Amino acid sequence: MSSTTFDPLASRAQFPALNQDHQVYFDNAGGSQVVGSVATAVKDYLEETNVQLGASYDVAKQSTEIHARGLQAAASFMSAEKNEVVIGPSTTQLFSNLSLILNLPPSSEIILSALDHEGNIAPWLRLAALQSHTVKWWPSDPSSHPSLSPAETNPTLTPLNLRPLLSEKTKLVCCTHASNVLGNIHDIAAIAREVHTVPGAKLCVDGVALAPHREIDVKALGVDVYAFSWYKVYGPHNAILYASTAAQHSWSSLAHYFHPGTDLTTRLGLAAASYELLAAIPAVVNYFGPDRSKTWDAIAVHEEQLAEILLAYLRSRSDTTIFGERTAERAKRVPVISFVVQGKGSREVVEAVEEKSRFGLRWGSFYSKRLVEGVLGPGLGEEGVVRVSLVHYNTREEVEAFVRVLGGVLGD
Repeated sequence: MSSTTFDPLASRAQFPALNQDHQVYFDNAGGSQVVGSVATAVKDYLEETNVQLGASYDVAKQSTEIHARGLQAAASFMSAEKNEVVIGPSTTQLFSNLSLILNLPPSSEIILSALDHEGNIAPWLRLAALQSHTVKWWPSDPSSHPSLSPAETNPTLTPLNLRPLLSEKTKLVCCTHASNVLGNIHDIAAIAREVHTVPGAKLCVDGVALAPHREIDVKALGVDVYAFSWYKVYGPHNAILYASTAAQHSWSSLAHYFHPGTDLTTRLGLAAASYELLAAIPAVVNYFGPDRSKTWDAIAVHEEQLAEILLAYLRSRSDTTIFGERTAERAKRVPVISFVVQGKGSREVVEAVEEKSRFGLRWGSFYSKRLVEGVLGPGLGEEGVVRVSLVHYNTREEVEAFVRVLGGVLGD
């Protein structure tokens, strides 16, 4: 791979699930396909080293070493230290666990965004209710091209619309790096700088929708907490949460009283890191090659080209509303594309496409009900939007074929 060219066939060869002709995966934001070496690593662990950690016999030593390598690989993937990360079943679960150990001062203020997946909203609402904190809701701005994307179809979080909500009582700000419905990328580094103008305020970021598409460097972003799910990033069904050493300073622990460790795994993990799944994380990391930055650059270029094929078609239709950025510019969005068609329900569109083709996609709100049914409009109802979510192993030919099928459904 290089920063300017990308061969999807080379990547596809490493995904066993793509070696068939009965399904084309366009629901990748719900969970990506898995690199073959990931499945092999899970199998090998279960067959060869499936014992408890920490014992002195040989296989236990091997298992303990595999576990340590998995945690180190997971941390390095986001430029973190091993004691700053914890593995868990899902991002939602890890945020929920985290809410149990935060010790916020009385009458603190928590800022939340309705653009988020509920996993980064519900734990903090519970925390606020239990500890009598105040919740403020973060508004959104139109994009920099309001004539193309009005605020109601392209809501965006910015440092400027965050600033009026901040006060000396602000202790926690939560937001998404990229929307799992809109595909928009928020400037997390700039938002982190704004949050940290308030002494003691911390930023908690949901990176689930961004992680399959871009390199993550938590230190460069300046975040305090960041989480994503590996099963969206070509890996096993588990997740990772990073917390800076400074952010952890005042936290309590969910560990048993006789486990006094101060690392994040001890404090937050609750022994929920499946050993065989953690053993597969190095295979995910290795998939991106020795120069991960170069690989991610190539992926971004390729995905931008894929997204533009579909977005160009949607822009050409007067009966179609695109949610999020209307262009595929990779600095602004990932290829998670949501839309509705005037006069047709989202479920109707999806099921008609699937009846006529091998494409698998989705309709709904995708655990972002506050965004879909509130911000974007109550008229969307339970059926929400049509979502097409692409990743780097999808091809130009697949997207072009999808446009033809969609055109047939919509009466081109």
